[in-house]
Amino acid sequence: MGLLRAAGSALGSVLTDQWREYFYCDALDENTLAVKGKKRQGKNNVNTRGSDNLITNGSIVAVADGQCMIIAEQGRIVEVCAEPGEFVFNNQTAPTVFYGGLGKGIADSFEMWKKRVTFGGDTATDQRVYYLNTKEIIGNKYGTANPVPFRIVDRNIGLDIDIAVSCYGEYAYRLQDPILFYRNVCGNITEDYTRDRIESQLRSELLTALQPAFAAISAQGVRYSEVPAHASDMADQLNRILSDKWGKVYGIVITSFGISSLKASAEDEERIKNLQASAVLRSPSMAAATLTAAQAEAMKEAAKNKNAGPFMAFAGMNMANQAGGVNAQELYRMGAQEQAQQAAASGSAGEGSDSGSWKCPKCGSVNTGNFCPNCGTAKPAAPASWFCPQCGTKNTGNFCTNCGTPRPQQ
Repeated sequence: MGLLRAAGSALGSVLTDQWREYFYCDALDENTLAVKGKKRQGKNNVNTRGSDNLITNGSIVAVADGQCMIIAEQGRIVEVCAEPGEFVFNNQTAPTVFYGGLGKGIADSFEMWKKRVTFGGDTATDQRVYYLNTKEIIGNKYGTANPVPFRIVDRNIGLDIDIAVSCYGEYAYRLQDPILFYRNVCGNITEDYTRDRIESQLRSELLTALQPAFAAISAQGVRYSEVPAHASDMADQLNRILSDKWGKVYGIVITSFGISSLKASAEDEERIKNLQASAVLRSPSMAAATLTAAQAEAMKEAAKNKNAGPFMAFAGMNMANQAGGVNAQELYRMGAQEQAQQAAASGSAGEGSDSGSWKCPKCGSVNTGNFCPNCGTAKPAAPASWFCPQCGTKNTGNFCTNCGTPRPQQ
């Protein structure tokens, strides 16, 4: 009796599964990453008793822009399509007389009936359609609960320190490899897989990758205040750091990275300003100007001191200078000498130049006096000038620089 019931049930399921299905997925919003495809059944559709999770041979699966279709049979991916359009599924597991020829369809359906009888009338087949969202998933917020280290490198002033910054913003990602995402993340789902199920994990891994990404950006000499202007570079660095996990496991790639706020603590900002101000004073001319301004301000305050008197205040300043204070005139002289040496090194101040500096022909030192302080060589005499008899140009060489006339013999 049971065998007859199984045969009847198998025959009924084979007949109801003869209809071809049409699978379609409505637009996937930015919160949905994957859904299970469903058969479209209109009000006039008589195909209402077909087996679940079974796709009849010749069924149509429609794919829209921004979608990737995956067909899994017995838990294994058998078809993938990411091109918009119509996909016809060729399936010998569920044959039909309405596709592939009547004779062949009847013969294959009979074989399918015999198989179902052995399973008590069940199909013993599981075939599912999944749609994955391949559009950009935007609006993913992130923020550092605790400040992250940021290295500041300024080779102009020799600055190399670590500070702590707080960073907030949004980023966007995309399913670059839907097959990896299906296999390793969402799997054989029965309901919509939304991004909030993976959002916490992605944010945690992103914040972990921020520190090495900041290190790579700061190594390029980018200041922390300029990092928002290098958002695309940050996205490239994050993709490089997260490629082993996001790219090779999740199938996800960061498409854009936005920084709405990147700020250091007040203590670190004050420390950077002090270091930059101190580095400026390495120049003797800047140090002299700062000292002169400070002395002028001190003189103004001393003149206002009615209790001690201006004379005692100025006497105290002189005593402080004699006890170890820096002479502004000496700093100005050092600055002028430094500028002359730099000009000579760049070729703007050489022998016979207007600055008065000259290069020692014996040791190569740049000097401003009449004798070289390094080797004692006397300053060479400047070459006598002469006027060209042809064009009147003043020259110092052996030929006129304007017309090439040789220098007249003395």
